[in-house]
Amino acid sequence: MSRLVVMRHAKAEQAGPTDFDRPLAPRGHRDAADAGAWFARQGLVPDHALVSAALRTRETWESVAEGASWTLEPDLDRSLYAAGPETALDLIRLVPDSVSTLVVIGHNPTMASLAQLLDDGDADAELTQQLFSGYPTSAAAVFEHDGPWTDLREGGARLVAFHVGRE
Repeated sequence: MSRLVVMRHAKAEQAGPTDFDRPLAPRGHRDAADAGAWFARQGLVPDHALVSAALRTRETWESVAEGASWTLEPDLDRSLYAAGPETALDLIRLVPDSVSTLVVIGHNPTMASLAQLLDDGDADAELTQQLFSGYPTSAAAVFEHDGPWTDLREGGARLVAFHVGRE
């Protein structure tokens, strides 16, 4: 059984030199660290991370990893910045099958759409309600998937947890 975390970046500043270069707000760093601490309490330790190359997603990863005490170096992917949910799913399908726990950190509306696209509808009603009630900054959906990443399809993963990092 593989685990997949689909996370939206933490709260970012409203302005930056470009949208790609917008940093996290101080609250974003705190919220991402809170999410990391939650991952640690869940015993979630990724062996691969796919992170948009934008500044706010890189900084989200750094704060999450610090909060969780992870030392993994992420795979920074520039295409994830502008990817739609289908493209993001294609990027996940390229992950080696040796990866058992994958964290993906990107942008909305893609991350919310991807999480909803993956959901098989078999989760607890409360979890499903949380998933479909909005995907604020620092939101993370945790899925289980049985099979290789190349076989991951729409409706092909079971939602097992949902958390919004808030300090």
